[in-house]
Amino acid sequence: MGRALSVFDLLKVSIGPSSSHTAGPMRAAAEFSADLDAAGVLEDVATIEVSLYGSLAATGPGHGTLDAVLLGFEGCRPDQLLPSEAEARQARISDEGTVLVADRHSVPLSTAAISLHPLTRLQRHSNGMRFTALDATGEPVQQETFFSIGGGFIARDVDGGPDGEGAGGDGAIQGGEGDGEAREPAIPMPFSTAVELLEHCRRREIGVSEVMLRNELTWRTEAEIRQGLLHLRDVMFESVAASVAREGYLPGRLSVRRRAKIWYDRLQSEALGDDPTYWQEWVNMVALAVNEENASGGRVVTAPTNGAAGIIPAVLHYALHYPPAAERRDEIAVDFLLAAGAIGVLFKEQASLSGAEVGCQGEVGSAASMAAGGLASVLGGTPEQVENAAEIAMEHNLGLTCDPIGGLVQVPCIERNALAATQAINAARMALWGDGQHHVSLDEVIVTMRETGRDMSEKYKETSQGGLAVNVIEC
Repeated sequence: MGRALSVFDLLKVSIGPSSSHTAGPMRAAAEFSADLDAAGVLEDVATIEVSLYGSLAATGPGHGTLDAVLLGFEGCRPDQLLPSEAEARQARISDEGTVLVADRHSVPLSTAAISLHPLTRLQRHSNGMRFTALDATGEPVQQETFFSIGGGFIARDVDGGPDGEGAGGDGAIQGGEGDGEAREPAIPMPFSTAVELLEHCRRREIGVSEVMLRNELTWRTEAEIRQGLLHLRDVMFESVAASVAREGYLPGRLSVRRRAKIWYDRLQSEALGDDPTYWQEWVNMVALAVNEENASGGRVVTAPTNGAAGIIPAVLHYALHYPPAAERRDEIAVDFLLAAGAIGVLFKEQASLSGAEVGCQGEVGSAASMAAGGLASVLGGTPEQVENAAEIAMEHNLGLTCDPIGGLVQVPCIERNALAATQAINAARMALWGDGQHHVSLDEVIVTMRETGRDMSEKYKETSQGGLAVNVIEC
């Protein structure tokens, strides 16, 4: 197991519409511009060549990848950039045809100059990108290859040769707060499998969220952890509030109508907020709202990806409003997100969160599993029941393809989040009515997801070359 993962690596403030196709490329470009500055060669750069490969090239235009790269060169980071600032910078770049590398050195560059290679897949990952800085004579000043490996995480190709087709090096994985700076201290309870996680729980007689909390204390105080998690909760529901203030249609050529405001207004006008009969309508509305905000390029929490960002907030909304103990809202939110983070670690360590690598089972499936585990935890489930809830939610997402119409994170992504949220709630309920014993383990399901993704045709891995993306006429 490599560097230990924090819950703040898996859940982080970002900007839509995609963690792998927007946030990751922005972070990679920001790293490249910072490297140029640190090497003292920034002023020598006359132009930058950008090449995108595989899924990044195939669906990047619809995912905002091209604009994200240019913003990254200006030093923008997805966890710090507000949508209003992004819009202003994009307008200036478009008008002037230049970017301010590291936010101070002007270089001519526009989205039209970015080279797309959808049929070329670099060896390490489908989401590959190469940046080459050239001086005034056309000589390379610096060249780097990055991979956006899901959930906003990036990796450098440290071994790839000039053509980028080499071994696909094992460069540092980056993501989350601090952009993945190495965490040197050893955590007290390391785990990469559910078996290891449950063993920590049994030996110390603690819950899943407590294991995650004790590991988090390696890097932050308990007060900082609590504050950080409550901030994530607040941003999640700020996304809902921003979304239900919007009317009309989502950006892009599909002309998808926004539904969150319509549903929210109906729930409010009919005073259905306190009626438990309508919990599912509220869960659906929250999931739709977050994903409509994401599709609009708004501010969301990557949880653990942007394409699946609505599931955890929707299930958390349920946990905060409908169970009997829901008045303990801060404590519930912290417990929920810690337990969800622990489940997310298992997926990141054993498989993938990337739709371009394993299909939507790695995005929506892992998010549903995390949400189910988080809900089971706050409802008083034993560690075995938490693991069972996470397993049930993932098992029934195996084989889920990623085939966005028009390369946009809209259809079927938005509705899929709402369905997965209610599925996660049902998975937690089923697990809590059992005793934690079950035939299929969470580890077995995660390994199956990884192997299924490996066997899945590339056209179902966020390329818009199969499934609904080719069988539904865009209009």
